[in-house]
Amino acid sequence: MLIDDFCRYLRAERQASDHTIAGYRRDIGQFAALVAGDPDFDNWAEVDADQARTFLFELHQRGDSKSSMQRKLSALRSFFRYLQREERVGGNPFLRIAAPRRERRLPQILSVNAVDRLTRAVGEHWRAAAESGTAKSDESAAFAAARDLAMVEVIYSAGLRVGEAVALNYGDVDLSGGVVRVTGKGRKERLGMLGGAAVRALRAYWPYRTAAGGERTHDAPLFLNRFGERLTARSFQRNLKEYLLRAGLPPDLTPHKLRHSFATHLLDAGADLRSVQELLGHENLSTTQIYTHVSTARMKEVYAQAHPRAGSRRKKD
Repeated sequence: MLIDDFCRYLRAERQASDHTIAGYRRDIGQFAALVAGDPDFDNWAEVDADQARTFLFELHQRGDSKSSMQRKLSALRSFFRYLQREERVGGNPFLRIAAPRRERRLPQILSVNAVDRLTRAVGEHWRAAAESGTAKSDESAAFAAARDLAMVEVIYSAGLRVGEAVALNYGDVDLSGGVVRVTGKGRKERLGMLGGAAVRALRAYWPYRTAAGGERTHDAPLFLNRFGERLTARSFQRNLKEYLLRAGLPPDLTPHKLRHSFATHLLDAGADLRSVQELLGHENLSTTQIYTHVSTARMKEVYAQAHPRAGSRRKKD
């Protein structure tokens, strides 16, 4: 099937991740099921602009969000660009289908104080687990505490996605230089910064990592589970909920909120937008600019609380 050829192209030529490829396959398959009426549909040369518009209408009727509709149309545009390149279709029926404008929601962030509470909560959680006997052993509790504190500090210090953090290898970290080599979306590499807190947490984690069987080879996983294997994002996210509860923070906050907080705190402190873009690994500056809106919102909040006449402002007619 042509969708299989497209997925092989994404993996081989675009270096797309398994997660990204699965998303493309799912979105294109949804079109085949909704509009063509056949999930195994493969006669893509017959698809026209009317069917593309029908797909958008069906998504709207189903109540899909604007961002979801935009993503699905983008996937189908990419698919048809590939089919055109391979001379399997004559045109791209999705090329001029206008997607609804995406809502620009401000990302949720943690305050600097909340980040401090979260890092303290990691050790507090595992000390309590060891004392109550809910941890498998004192050693396993100490290992998990050291590892997860290092994870939190590295994600916040370098502005990493959780997938980027668990994918780090031992050779990616340079503690003396205070940098970490990160492989981001599209296999693109960038350098992240490791602040003093992150470096100290990693140094404290090293003995536990060694005891868990961690090798000091370039390609050995940096963050390990108790079996000496690479830690999964799901395992860390499950533990994070416990730390958030311990810190008195909303348990639905995700590791990505640490990345949002990293960017916003840098801009609040005067960092320039281009530098933050590079540190986040954003391809387009417009993606980074949303954090300027967060900073502006924060400034307005501070102004409203602190200025003696902030409450007397009138809205202009």
